[in-house]
Amino acid sequence: MGQPAILTVDDDPSVSRAIARDLRRRYGDKYRIIRASSAGDALDVLKELKLRGGRVAVMLADYRMPQMNGIDFLEQAMDLFPHARRALLTAYADTDAAIQAINVVDVDHYLLKPWDPPEEKLYPVLDALLDAWQATGDQEQLDIRVVGHRWSEPSFQIRDFLARNLVPYRYFGADEPEGRRLLEAAGAGPESVPLVVTADGRALSQPTVQEVAEAAGLSTNPGRDFYDLIIVGGGPAGLGAAVYGGSEGLKTLLIERQAVGGQAGQSSRIENYLGFPDGISGAQLTDRARRQADKFAAETLNTREVVGLRADGSARTLTFADGGEVSAHAILLATGVSYRPLLADGVAGLTGSGVFYGSAATEGPACSGTDVYIVGGANSAGQAALFFAKYARRVTLLVRGDSLESSMSYYLIQQLARVENIEVRTRCEVIGALGDGHLQAITICDSKDGTKATVECGYLFVFIGAEPRTDWLGDAVARDGKGFIRTGSDLLANGDRPRGWDRDRDPFYLESSVPGIFAAGDVRANSIKRVASAVGEGAMAVALVHRYLEAQ
Repeated sequence: MGQPAILTVDDDPSVSRAIARDLRRRYGDKYRIIRASSAGDALDVLKELKLRGGRVAVMLADYRMPQMNGIDFLEQAMDLFPHARRALLTAYADTDAAIQAINVVDVDHYLLKPWDPPEEKLYPVLDALLDAWQATGDQEQLDIRVVGHRWSEPSFQIRDFLARNLVPYRYFGADEPEGRRLLEAAGAGPESVPLVVTADGRALSQPTVQEVAEAAGLSTNPGRDFYDLIIVGGGPAGLGAAVYGGSEGLKTLLIERQAVGGQAGQSSRIENYLGFPDGISGAQLTDRARRQADKFAAETLNTREVVGLRADGSARTLTFADGGEVSAHAILLATGVSYRPLLADGVAGLTGSGVFYGSAATEGPACSGTDVYIVGGANSAGQAALFFAKYARRVTLLVRGDSLESSMSYYLIQQLARVENIEVRTRCEVIGALGDGHLQAITICDSKDGTKATVECGYLFVFIGAEPRTDWLGDAVARDGKGFIRTGSDLLANGDRPRGWDRDRDPFYLESSVPGIFAAGDVRANSIKRVASAVGEGAMAVALVHRYLEAQ
């Protein structure tokens, strides 16, 4: 990518030369110093840098310039390089305008002219701006561009995958000018969407999610054949285990088939998690946990689906959908649960085209001014209602039960009651969905009086219970009648250990019917379905893995 740039723009040649000289003296070894004599020239320079994949760390603009003043320039420049730090060069008489720019236009700082000596009046400010830019990271170079159709399920799947994995991207409709330009540049037509253009300019037509992951720089292949601990599932339980496993020196691999964070990662706000009194979004919590796991050298594998598990002597082996395998001394199953499908007429054909499972935060802005319906009465549904109420004209929560009290936390019920554009309808079910190419209406049955009504609806979000992702296990480990993995004392029948158990001890608390295979989080039978308990079980599982390995 070359050196990042520091750009200065000033129409006074003597001032322009002076600031460029001072900047080169201090920063010339690490940054490319670029100066322009007008706002128009500076914007041309920025556009060229953008096309070439360049980076801009700091932009310094004189306030008083002909044709376009510094504030207007910085506002336009932000569209090209939103992560660059911004400062105004002003005379003393213009300080009020500079302060207003900081408050209104998101300018980071202003510098009074002259700034002699620069060691006191220029460099400290620039050092702080550069530190801030480096701390946040220049994500522009990582941007992926996606061209798709508004109501296309494949287009939604790619956008949702990138968003949930916190990969920066920009989306363009195939009928928008920029979308058409990208399709033309790639030599593709509208039938080729979704089109993904990588940061280095490669165009991928109708790519698989795994191809998108590889293009985004996510790891899709294990770094070794054998580990101390392999974790299947990247929700709170899996992330908790990855952090503790890595921090305690275990060679740890985390495998996630869709998006790290699981259902919790989709939550718009988690307000009852210890240590975050003001709440935290699922994406933020996931990002912190993932970076923490990386810090401790826990390896993460993305977009790989596990389809088989077997015991090979003292090893435990996982089989991928593509036939590949990876083994470890111990396995932790933390695959969580998936939302139960809504079995109503027309829903299946409109999934991803107006019908969504989970909160699908990427759809928030698109819901502006519309009526949104949410099916479900648990915390995830309540959090989604609060999130979409920021955009939608009205949000209606459809609950099959008599009330929310039996399924939703008290604090969420109170918050929902305070939001004017949220309505809660109990004893209601969706029995049909209608639409030509995308969702346009739903049919609701009100069991209180037996009436049915069809209402206009462009967005339906479904949160109706959970099913464990365990069909792939077959008979490898014992499960209950609903598919949840049985562990610990739940495996003992009248004091007898599970069939095939070959150890002179009872199964550990989180251990399955096969020694060395553990389960944690929502996938475990009789677990507490909360983020905090899942994280705790992930940490506890690592302690039990240590006990298991010590006895080997």
